Amino acid sequence: MRIVTQIAIVVALALLVGCGGSDDETTGSATTDRGEAPAKEVRAAFLEEPSCRRPPGASRWGCSIPSYRCQAVVTDRGWSVSCSQPGRSVAFILRR
Repeated sequence: MRIVTQIAIVVALALLVGCGGSDDETTGSATTDRGEAPAKEVRAAFLEEPSCRRPPGASRWGCSIPSYRCQAVVTDRGWSVSCSQPGRSVAFILRR
């Protein structure tokens, strides 16, 4: 069962990484009257949170920011990050 979950995560992240073409991309699955503001806030919180820093030598890691659980993976384009909470998800790429 664990391998199935890992495969699903890898496939989801691969689909996210393969989309778009800008240097820093931010997408959200739910829209609000604030537009992209929630996605930008999550991205900023991820960058500010010390527990979200990449552990030395790690190719993937996870952390929590207020109300979101995030997973990050190293790709050839930088870090692919996916954060979610019930009913909302945000994905972005950080160039490193």
